[in-house]
Amino acid sequence: MPTVSVGRDRLFAALGRVYTQDEFEALCFDFGIELDDVTTEKAIIRKEKHLEEDVEADGDDEVIYKIEVAANRYDLLCLEGLARSLRIFTGSEATPIFKIASIPRGSMLQMHVRPQTSQIRPYVVCAVLRGVTFAEVRYNSFIDLQDKLHQNICRKRTLVAIGTHDLDTLQGPFSYEALPPQEINFIPLKQEQTFRADALMDFYRSDMKLKKFLHIIENSPVYPVIYDSNRTVLSLPPIINGAHSAITLKTRNVFIECTATDLTKANIVLNTMVAMFSEYCENKFEVEPVEVVSHDGSTAIYPDLSCYKMEVSLSDIVGPIGISLDETQFAALSKCDDTTEYLKVQVISLLNKMQLQADLCSSNREPCISVSVPPTRSDVLHARDLAEDVAIAYGYNNVPKSKPKSMTIGGRQPLNRFSDKIRAEVARAGYMEVLTFVLTSHEENFDMLNRTDDGNKAVIIANPRTSEFEVVRSSLMSCLLKTLKHNIDHPRPIKMRSGGVDADGMTLVTNGGLGEATAPTIFEVGDVVSLDTSRDVGASNNRRLAALYCNSNSGFEEIMGLVDRIVKIVRAPHINFGQTYYVPSSEPEFFTKRQCKIVMSDGKQVGYLGIVHAEVLRKFGIPDPCTFVEIDIEALL
Repeated sequence: MPTVSVGRDRLFAALGRVYTQDEFEALCFDFGIELDDVTTEKAIIRKEKHLEEDVEADGDDEVIYKIEVAANRYDLLCLEGLARSLRIFTGSEATPIFKIASIPRGSMLQMHVRPQTSQIRPYVVCAVLRGVTFAEVRYNSFIDLQDKLHQNICRKRTLVAIGTHDLDTLQGPFSYEALPPQEINFIPLKQEQTFRADALMDFYRSDMKLKKFLHIIENSPVYPVIYDSNRTVLSLPPIINGAHSAITLKTRNVFIECTATDLTKANIVLNTMVAMFSEYCENKFEVEPVEVVSHDGSTAIYPDLSCYKMEVSLSDIVGPIGISLDETQFAALSKCDDTTEYLKVQVISLLNKMQLQADLCSSNREPCISVSVPPTRSDVLHARDLAEDVAIAYGYNNVPKSKPKSMTIGGRQPLNRFSDKIRAEVARAGYMEVLTFVLTSHEENFDMLNRTDDGNKAVIIANPRTSEFEVVRSSLMSCLLKTLKHNIDHPRPIKMRSGGVDADGMTLVTNGGLGEATAPTIFEVGDVVSLDTSRDVGASNNRRLAALYCNSNSGFEEIMGLVDRIVKIVRAPHINFGQTYYVPSSEPEFFTKRQCKIVMSDGKQVGYLGIVHAEVLRKFGIPDPCTFVEIDIEALL
């Protein structure tokens, strides 16, 4: 959860009253946030530098409140938004109405988007704050909000990058372009010499703050760049702004641009920036729009500060909270004769405390409320979000306690219970269970198994941290072969048992104790994931059993014996395998004519087995022959 650090005295001044620490903690609790820590600037510096208590540290003794807020409440990430929300919550201020300055379209500033930007960061949105009055505290809060948004919704600038500029130093219209780095030259922020863009990448590799953003564009053939009409560089997003348009305490007009790969998040970020700091404009809460002209000729005006409407039934709001519509005590507490009407009025009042303007809504079906969601509340998407806000404003401790209508106890899902029974049965057959990662490399999932990726099978991981975790496994085969590979140095034959995890994250299989030694026989019951357009998330899980036999001979008959045992124990009226359930197959990971499908009497395939192809074994570094089986146990449930 994000933590916002604000000066206690400045916060209390913004709230219009002084609180004791206990009073402020209670206010935070009521509002759904938490006072996480109370410290000072000196204490923070001392902790960062690991200084002893008796060593003097820089900074002052101003009391700092560290307040933990919800991750999706971007309007609470700065002093301005936090104080405004608390004032509205306590009833000392009404919810502000944000306005777009009335400017003829022909007089608006324009941002022209060149087609090459589609190769790297295709979107840009802009706005202007006119007549801003900056003081040092406000300026620091302005910069700090940008940093917090970059770390939060902007996902470390990969989705959105914010640029803020002194408009009086620039000349519109502006252009958003994508050029080869050799063609971009400018003086970056806090520097005095001109850098070429590719040389700037090398320069910032030693910068502790900026080096972590270089990977976003450094390997691209073109870099995004914003120019004014004089070809002055405003910024090289998402890395650095230009020094020419740097904001100072004397800045009066601020030009804000957000380049992005996600237009929705870009709008949220822009709206948050202008909504928080338009209170310092000459015309309070008024924002000047900018027209963005796309390369295809289409135009759009930003920011969009309009409220969007939600029409929600009263039961959808109060029902999840636990407030019943037929509770007569509410009517007794009000002048309303009708309980439902009173609840409407009460819910509207509670929503208003959370910056959500609500009104009565006429409906022939059931009591409804019309809610206007302001641009600062991008977290409100569903009726459940409204219910949460009503519960916060009403007070969680004030919700009447009640016993559940039905008393139940938890139980395992049928699939998990069935999986455990399968595990026990396979273990009794002499196989040892292993546990592997559900993520694997693309090569292990396809190429090393002689399979081809047609793009319709595996779920690909975006921006994987390592090459080991590129896809979600679509089969358990590579996982068991990899486990065997990491234990291949054990003498043959060996008795195997689960022995933890090695440095490479693979399950260890070690020599067992007493008893007759047997060949390596391992199994796993786990999920695989495949693309599925019928699901709302585009993919589905499938529980499978896989077993692997490895020895000086293939052990094909051993695996067939295991399959016969599984078929025997799962036979049921709805599971019919018939007399023959082995059908020849032609999978590339097995030897030809040494493999088969496992099918039911209706022809439905539930698994496959075979002697692993020598080429597959060579790729995994396994010298001995192996036989593998994989069964869809969900089909047997």
